Amino acid sequence: MKTLHIISFDVPFPANYGGVIDVFYKLKALHALGVKITLHCFEYGRGEAKELNKYCEKVYYYKRNTSVFNQFSGVPFIVKSRTSEQLMQNLLIDKAPILFEGLHTCAILNDVRLKERFKIYRESNIEHQYYRYLAASEKSVLKKWYFKTEANKLEKFEAQLAAADVMLVVSEEDTKYLQNKFPQKNIKYLPSFHPYTKLECLAGKGDYALYHGNLRISENYLAAEYLIKEVFSKTTHKLTIAGLNPQDSLIQLAKQYSNIEIIANPSDEKLSHLLKNAHINCLYTHQESGLKLKLLNSLFAGRFCLVNDKMLYGTNLKNCCEIANTSAEFTEKINSLFAKEFSQEEIKKREENLINFNITANAKQIIELL
Repeated sequence: MKTLHIISFDVPFPANYGGVIDVFYKLKALHALGVKITLHCFEYGRGEAKELNKYCEKVYYYKRNTSVFNQFSGVPFIVKSRTSEQLMQNLLIDKAPILFEGLHTCAILNDVRLKERFKIYRESNIEHQYYRYLAASEKSVLKKWYFKTEANKLEKFEAQLAAADVMLVVSEEDTKYLQNKFPQKNIKYLPSFHPYTKLECLAGKGDYALYHGNLRISENYLAAEYLIKEVFSKTTHKLTIAGLNPQDSLIQLAKQYSNIEIIANPSDEKLSHLLKNAHINCLYTHQESGLKLKLLNSLFAGRFCLVNDKMLYGTNLKNCCEIANTSAEFTEKINSLFAKEFSQEEIKKREENLINFNITANAKQIIELL
């Protein structure tokens, strides 16, 4: 029987935003294949989740220390705030391998007490690149300073990853980056885990386009704002924007147009319904980074998927997407897609292109490493 410690940067249930979706469905897939999991979670607002007890032998929770004083450390805040001596003591109970979810959890990756342990680093982003993007897109001077400072710390801290025995990376581009930086390490491309064991796409037509995402995150806010201002304000086709905690400014912007609505904090059931019944899932990003889990959700559950090139960064999924990079191209594609049905042939083509995203097969790859 394989055993494994997983250290998660957040409580991974409910699985309702990008990073925790990968964590939750990974541990669920590993459990289904017989792996005995001890899960360690840093908690800072989501609370304990009884659902996790179904898939884990033991679940430990540690309070994340978000004190402002941690921002003055040389260690990145997202790492420094997730340090716990109790976590170390719980890891030392046995000698099982350890999976570190994200750079956030790697404060102890290089600790001498874990020198003999088999350690896996699960990459979700090249974090310093992501934080530099956040700095560039931030309007607040104070937040801009924070993101720039954090980016510099993250780039320096990245050297700690040399202590990992294996790195499992979510995108092909990030795999190349880490292989170049750590040429002696075992670095493997392993796509994100997700809720789908098979395609759930519906043939036929819908009467609206959908954009979904965690609207607290500036990247997603800017994407929604772009789709409203530059695309759907200039068409009569309906756009639904669904996501967590939309800012009031976005809600007020959408109210200016009769064909645009915002659904705040939809339940999992509601979001699933929206995904499946939309005619087009419109996904736009200003930033090249990682693998966008909203893209996988749209491809497994939705009809037409209209994206820009940056959304496809590090993937080989362009053959099952429609691509537009300017507002004029988006408008033209939207008009042409609403004029056609999503066919069984489209579903078959998509199934062929998503073969690398089989969560059971990918869980078996992790088990082979153990």
